[in-house]
Amino acid sequence: MNDFIELNPQGETKYSVIWLHGLGADATDFVPLVPQLDLPEGSGIKFIFPNAPTQPVTINGGIEMTAWYDILSLDRMGAGSDRKGIEKSQALITSLIEREIEAGVEPEKIFLAGFSQGCVMALHTALRYPKKLAGIIGLSGYIALSESLETEAHKNNKDIPIFLAHGTRDDIVNISFAEDSKKLLESLGYKVQWHTYPMGHEVCLPEIKDIKEFILNNLE
Repeated sequence: MNDFIELNPQGETKYSVIWLHGLGADATDFVPLVPQLDLPEGSGIKFIFPNAPTQPVTINGGIEMTAWYDILSLDRMGAGSDRKGIEKSQALITSLIEREIEAGVEPEKIFLAGFSQGCVMALHTALRYPKKLAGIIGLSGYIALSESLETEAHKNNKDIPIFLAHGTRDDIVNISFAEDSKKLLESLGYKVQWHTYPMGHEVCLPEIKDIKEFILNNLE
């Protein structure tokens, strides 16, 4: 996979954050977030922003747009999830993780982050990945294919740090989806850092500060 934007740190790369955009967006969407994070110089964190493939999306009338998978409905958490599409994108994201490992970044120093549909993919991919990763940053999303998570999750990421955040006024992805995802994760023994903000389907400055703290607290 070579359809991505890469922001390299000054000096040696010690950590990587693979950041997945939401439905209809592209790799440029979260690039401006990096300077807002204001991470310390010398932290050695590389950011990778991949583009999702373009495909028809059922809930948007079959219009073609960037999407990690098709969304058939948003009636309840994970309802009508496109397993084939999710697993295809999972393979793309996994190839990016493997690319970082081949470049010398240890898997336990690689974060997966995502917004909305990207959050779904970050959770899906990281929890099933066979090598321990640094953490998951899941913003304004939920768990798809929730019924198979317990059997498909890999034991090596059972203790992965998870940051979940959502806007209390989100009218695109209802906060109840994220709350149900948090409950599911906790019922399976995962430790979740849960944050809510008085906002819609977006990202806010207090959230960015909390993301920065999460990243810095999980650097080895």
